[in-house]
This record gives sequence, structure tokens and C-alpha cells, in this order.
Amino acid sequence: MLQTIKELLDVNPGLKAKEIAKSLGLDKHDINSFLHHNLEYFQKDTNFCWHLKNQELTITFDQNAWIDCSQFEQALANSESPLESSYKSIVFVIPTGCNLLLESIARLMALSNQLVLDGKEVTIDFRQLKTLTYVNRIGFFDHLNSAVRVLPERPETSGAQRYNRNSNSVVELGIIDPTNLDESLPARLKEVFVGHAGSKYEQTAFTVISELLGNVRDHSLSPIPGFVGLQFYKNFSPPHIQTVISDSGKGILGTLKPILETKYPDLAREIEEAKLDSDIYLLKKVLTQGQISQSEDEAHGLGLKRSSDAASKFNANISIRQERCEVKFFFRQGRRTPRFEFKIGMPLLRGTHICFDFELDRAS
Repeated sequence: MLQTIKELLDVNPGLKAKEIAKSLGLDKHDINSFLHHNLEYFQKDTNFCWHLKNQELTITFDQNAWIDCSQFEQALANSESPLESSYKSIVFVIPTGCNLLLESIARLMALSNQLVLDGKEVTIDFRQLKTLTYVNRIGFFDHLNSAVRVLPERPETSGAQRYNRNSNSVVELGIIDPTNLDESLPARLKEVFVGHAGSKYEQTAFTVISELLGNVRDHSLSPIPGFVGLQFYKNFSPPHIQTVISDSGKGILGTLKPILETKYPDLAREIEEAKLDSDIYLLKKVLTQGQISQSEDEAHGLGLKRSSDAASKFNANISIRQERCEVKFFFRQGRRTPRFEFKIGMPLLRGTHICFDFELDRAS
């Protein structure tokens, strides 16, 4: 009945329940009840006439701006959580003058792939053609689900494959396989990182990158592959190297929270008594103290802690996005304790999405 009424209202919008019933040869009361039980598809106007409800949720990013993860999340918050929306079709619009930083590109790809997995139709409308060219260059379309519709059209060839390793400012988005990590990937990330930051940061780069990749190994458990990429932003103030590591799995909280009561009862009580939001408290604990792991090997619980220890010696920012919350740590050289920010109640985004931003001096 649903499809029949949808087809009728598509051709003849604004019919009353009795008119729909007459057209279909059905009882008016049955039609009226059915319409009211399917308000995600139908809406009634002030004259009691029925119409198809708009089945498309459009999320438009800011014009004439560089979109970082904060602006990306704000665009979601200003509309509706796409993964929880009743809309069957989701459209992301990249307007003229809109440029996406790597961290927002990573979240857009992860969210789009998750939406497709949930059975939604997804369209990305690149009205800023320069942005389409750039995301193709870094491998966006290599890992974007083929079911995602791309406007004006999906590139026929991959810029990432064509120009692979042809730039010392970018590491093309690469797949993270938790069971079989491509060892050339962290080596390439370190090579490009050190090329801009200097050899004195070689150990820092190795520690941060390897430990963050290890986080995917420990917490992913997803049918959607994780990915990693890097971009050097030379003309920003300050210049910075942005590394993103993203997966759409269970996430840090999703794997640790179920084991707290049995494996870490003292910590579970500590979290319960804390004034801070429980998810934020646990994330902060993982990053600053470590030694919390679902694995019997406690060394697995030190990855993010080692990353933060390495980052604390320099000017760097680390953000960690989970299903409904995010923490950000701002490390400054010579400052013992990083500045800490968090958000809760965010639109659903499964998995763990990490951005490591390393700031450089102009002279670097």
C-alpha cells in the first residue's frame, strides 16, 4: 500500500484521504489510519490534503571558507543527524568558494560510507570544482562507496593513483587493514612529516603515527575499512601538518565501556562518581594515563597515551571523535598540561576519527 499511495500522490499531490481511498478502491478509515502511521513519508496541509513528505535532507557547508572539523560538525548540527534522520536521501552540498580541510574530508567520507551501509541514498554536490579536483587527488573517490552519487560527475580516473607519491606535501588516503597493516604506509607518512618538520621530529612522528594506527587495530571491528592520510598546509598561519586516521568501527568507547565493570571496577566507580560526562572522562583517561585495554596485553592500552606524550613536547593538537562526543587536546611546548576541550550530544558518527595537527615555525 505504501508504494501505491506514494505513486498516486507523486502524480496527484494534495488529495484528501477519501479521494485516495476512492482512487484505490479502499476504505477511507483504513487509508486515514495508514497515512497517520506513516508520517515519515506523508504530510497533511491545513486543508487536510495529503502530500509526499520531502524525502531529501540537504546539508550545505559554508561558502567562501575553509571547512575544518568544527565547521563540518556545525553544519550537521544545524540540520539533522543524517544517520538518525527519517529522510531516505541525504545530499551534501559543497558550494562555490568552499574548501575542505583534510579532517573534514575524512569525516565526510566516513559519514557517507556509513549512510550507504544503512541503506540511505547519498549525493555529494561539488559546486566548487576545485574542491572536487583536490579530493580526487588525495584519493577520496578511491575509498568512497560506489553507490554515492557525485555531482556534477564522479571522476573517471583517480588522481591519487595517477600522481601517487608525486608530491612531498601529501600522503594519499590509504586503507588501514587491522589484520594486515601495509608497512609502507606509516613509513611514507613519517617520510613526508619529517620532510617538513625536520629530522629532530623523526621519533615523534614514528611514535604518534604508529600508535594512532595501532588504535584502529585495537578498536575497529568494522566492515568499512579504515583509512589514513596527510596534508601539509604551507600557506596557513601557522603552517601545519595534518594527519587523519579514521575508522567506522565500534570505536574506543564502544570497545572499552562494556569491559569496565569486570576488568576495571575501580575505574568504573571513579567514572560514575565524576562530575564530568562519563564518555569524556573515559576518553581523557585513555589519552592522558593509558593502561586501559580490552586486550589481555596491557601494552595495547598505551597507544594514545604514548601519542599524547610525544605530542606534549611540541605545538600540536589532537582531536578524537567518537559516536556522539569529541575531545580535543592542545599541546604547547614547555606547558606540562594540555588545554582540554570537549563536546557531547553530537550527531551520530560511528567509529573513531582522529586528527593530529602539528604546527610548524615559519622557518621550518
